[in-house]
Amino acid sequence: MADRLLSCSEALAEALAEEMERDDTVFIIGEDLRAHDGIFGQFKGLPDKYPDRVIDTPISETCIVGAGLGAALTGMRPLVDLHFADFFTTAMDEIANQAAKIRYMFGGQASLPLVIWAPDGGGLSAAAHHSQCLEAWFVHTPGLKVVVPSEPADVKGLIKTAIRDDDPVVFFQHKKLFAQKGPVPEGEYLIPFGKGDIKRKGRDITIITYSRMVYFCREAAEQLAKEGIEAEIIDLRTLKPFDFEIIAESVKKTYHALVVHEACLTGGFGAEIAARIGEDLFDDLDAPVTRIGAKDVPIPFSPVLENFVLPQVGDIVKGAKKVLNRA
Repeated sequence: MADRLLSCSEALAEALAEEMERDDTVFIIGEDLRAHDGIFGQFKGLPDKYPDRVIDTPISETCIVGAGLGAALTGMRPLVDLHFADFFTTAMDEIANQAAKIRYMFGGQASLPLVIWAPDGGGLSAAAHHSQCLEAWFVHTPGLKVVVPSEPADVKGLIKTAIRDDDPVVFFQHKKLFAQKGPVPEGEYLIPFGKGDIKRKGRDITIITYSRMVYFCREAAEQLAKEGIEAEIIDLRTLKPFDFEIIAESVKKTYHALVVHEACLTGGFGAEIAARIGEDLFDDLDAPVTRIGAKDVPIPFSPVLENFVLPQVGDIVKGAKKVLNRA
């Protein structure tokens, strides 16, 4: 049977329903889950089917994450909903100082199967408190795994893997992609962490990206193709661990690399990718690696200013041409 077309929201809800049916230790905890099925409809049907395992909480991310942490430590498998990625900031002690370190501080005698899920990213004129991409913070924190899917099938396969993982996973889902539709396999479907995916084949330049920028890069690649430039697009899907082998294989073919992410440029995950390429693939490059990211300012409310700050398709096209012209 051909894969059905589902949105990212529908793929997430289906995967969670399957996991909650499979394992009664899986539950969801967060704010306003029951009244609205999640603010993006991502938990649709779950409050009715599992009324005791979709738990509304007061507005306190510290308490929500702390409760999830304690439950995971005692054998449950919670998915903590943080509403917006920006609200990670109010629970950083529980995440970075506790959850990330417990396995190590207990000498491996305890596991922490905790998923902290949050929508991230801009594009909705939600301003500085509801538009950030914070993945680099958590990649930099030993003990956490970081997931950033772009397509509905990847959402399903990666959230199921995350729930079954015995270590804490930070799972970002871009707000602009909840309605994005794509083919999704039925039933049991898991994607291992650390395995990227080639979204477009090409011979001239490797574009490494993830999350919403995958779609921007695809559009940029179509524009470049009209000028005879064939870009290969790699969607990392997970950042910790990340798939360096797929990057190396592509760069050894194209000899050029461009890294694209929505987060601000300085200190973004693109710097880590560029550094690894420079260290391990220097002899395979015909030009320096270039990065595309947001400007180093808080995300504005104004749509015009927001578009100015965030990377756009034209920026990616210019970046690719810059890499190739420097060869």
